[in-house]
Amino acid sequence: MAEGSDSQQDVTYRAPVGSVDLKAFDDDGNSYEIHACHDCLPWHAEVVVVEGEVLVREWHAVGCPQFQDLIRG
Repeated sequence: MAEGSDSQQDVTYRAPVGSVDLKAFDDDGNSYEIHACHDCLPWHAEVVVVEGEVLVREWHAVGCPQFQDLIRG
């Protein structure tokens, strides 16, 4: 990405990142299948427990279209 580019469009490893917590299991107790994001390079996921609930925390470049869809949600 060129110098002075809009960071909201940056999806490289240097991009600023943000996270979103998603349910790890559906209402029947089945786990969700996780696939890597094909729209941004810094994507990664971790399993966290928040207030006793198991969640998947996905990290994306803030300019990633998938991340934008998730946070609008």
